[in-house]
Amino acid sequence: MGSDQTAGAESVELARRLAQEDEAKRRAEKLDGSDESHRHGEHEGHSRAGTVALALGALGVVYGDIGTSPLYALKEAFTEKSHVMTVDRINVFGVCSLAFWSLILIISVKYLMFVMRADNRGEGGILALTAKVMGRRGPTVTRAGLLVSLGVFGTALLYGDGIITPAISVLSAVEGLEEVSTSFADWVIPIAIVIIVGLFLVQSRGTGAVGKVFGPIMMVWFATLALLGLSKIVTAPEILQSINPYHAVHYFTHEKGKAFLSLGSIFLVVTGGEALYADMGHFGRKPIMYGWYAMVLPSLLLNYWGQGAFLLKNPEDIESVFFRMAPESLLLPLVILATLATIIASQALISGVFSLTAQAVQLDYLPRIAIRHTSQQHSGQIYVPLVNWVLMVACVGLVLGFQTSSNLAAAYGIAVTMTMAITTLIFFRVLTDSWNWSRAKAFAVCLPMLFIECGFLGANIVKIPHGGWFALAVGVILMVQMQTWRKGRSLVALRIHRGERPLEEFLDATDNIKRVDGTAVFMFKDLGKAPPALVNNLLHNKVLHDCTLIVSVDTTDEPRVDPSRRADIKKVAPGVFQVQLEFGFMEDPNVPDALASLEHRGLVYDPDDVTYFIGHESIVAGKAPGMNPLQEHLFVMLNRGADSAVRFFNLPSDRVFEVGSRVEI
Repeated sequence: MGSDQTAGAESVELARRLAQEDEAKRRAEKLDGSDESHRHGEHEGHSRAGTVALALGALGVVYGDIGTSPLYALKEAFTEKSHVMTVDRINVFGVCSLAFWSLILIISVKYLMFVMRADNRGEGGILALTAKVMGRRGPTVTRAGLLVSLGVFGTALLYGDGIITPAISVLSAVEGLEEVSTSFADWVIPIAIVIIVGLFLVQSRGTGAVGKVFGPIMMVWFATLALLGLSKIVTAPEILQSINPYHAVHYFTHEKGKAFLSLGSIFLVVTGGEALYADMGHFGRKPIMYGWYAMVLPSLLLNYWGQGAFLLKNPEDIESVFFRMAPESLLLPLVILATLATIIASQALISGVFSLTAQAVQLDYLPRIAIRHTSQQHSGQIYVPLVNWVLMVACVGLVLGFQTSSNLAAAYGIAVTMTMAITTLIFFRVLTDSWNWSRAKAFAVCLPMLFIECGFLGANIVKIPHGGWFALAVGVILMVQMQTWRKGRSLVALRIHRGERPLEEFLDATDNIKRVDGTAVFMFKDLGKAPPALVNNLLHNKVLHDCTLIVSVDTTDEPRVDPSRRADIKKVAPGVFQVQLEFGFMEDPNVPDALASLEHRGLVYDPDDVTYFIGHESIVAGKAPGMNPLQEHLFVMLNRGADSAVRFFNLPSDRVFEVGSRVEI
């Protein structure tokens, strides 16, 4: 989480149900003492079927980005403007060796073996990992503060990745048309823009219906990668010797300066690695692992080795090595398949950014914005209109501004590298705090990871003047917004809470209260205090509803909260109750649904006869201490653009009464 939860929805849900039914049957068999061994094969078959279905869904979501890297990664390692490399035997073997060990060490070891075990109640992604070191008390807060800030920055950087990935992926695939015919050269950019715009236009409909075909298409794509690679490996099988890390070491002694800089392009083979972790909550760790080892890793390695074998005999074809491996008669179908694969890869990143946005809003790092659910069955299928249109404009702008995938490659990589390094730093903290590892043991795991990632990061730094600045600019801008919003919300809460009276004291001091029929729900964050809306209602109207609920909604650092412990209820006066509702940061806070299931002694609640009272603060920049003037004006602007609390809490708009107040920060 960073994570897409939309593709393959129907097959994924079916697989989940199968797995749950199998587990329930197993438990029942153990309880009734029936012949478990007789039915073991049947259960095992169902379990495997569910896992295979999930693994197939993961192919269409998790591996879209990393699966399309062969289109440009190896080519850029040789042709990037900052380090044009000679296409000779030493360099080809060296690049293939680095590609092999990057996939093994970063994806297989770091993510699959270690980081994916650090789930947050089943959810993954850098924001979920950051939540594991948030909410501490005492001196731990100080020590964790920097890591939390880094986690927020890493989250912001992934937005930059979400903009660049659709642009570079689609553009690199469409550029294959130039290999079909040079007459397509002038059509590459228009076609890429049409595809990108079309992709964003259909987001509002959700991808549940289309998701069923994502996995099979990616299966065909990975099979094609493997076959293309094998067809060239048989012509130069010695390329398999690149498994030996000696070739990577020799590579750095051949063209020293250029070899180090080429790491910035070689890193492209593992872009998309964060998706493995971000999408863990939807597919589970095992299906993602099975998909990786059964199909993705072998296909990628075979294709990179195949590209290396092809370059040993055809070094002049480096500018379009991927497409030139294919027979001329199959070139057009390959371009079409590559375009479909890049669209799927782009969809994964777009939906991932939607999920990141929802998490950031829930954790109060971004203002409330309109978030629409596109499925009645799957809460993870969401659509964020504002983010969608901003991404579309930015992607089209990148295509028009950079023109080619090679130019875009200069902007690609640095954000992902930084995010991966930040993940390693936060993971170290999780190892020592949550897993109770010794510092020496945690260092032994994290230090090699960080060393490799810092090497990639150092090589990517030279990309900053040539396009890398874009991803960093996006990250810094969003980081400032997130931190400003978080701080501003804290200041507003302090201003509002000044002069507040304890709820019980206020009710005791209020005489001659007339009771009226119905239920009033006062939305107020600070339980125990009298909500301003309640104060005004009693002072001016002198009435109190027969059933009055003071409701506070809290977002926990868990992705989801079990409905059985959703609400905590306390009676403070006859007919007056305090209700604390808790939602996970991956959940959509539906207050009416949560209140409808309340059960408490003395509580008579009619969900069809409710009036919701909410506060509406008009924020103005002033001379009050707390933030500098620029941040104050930014916070005021963000607050004005925030979505209504009515929509955010899913309140029925025809039964909401807003009470306004003016707050100076």
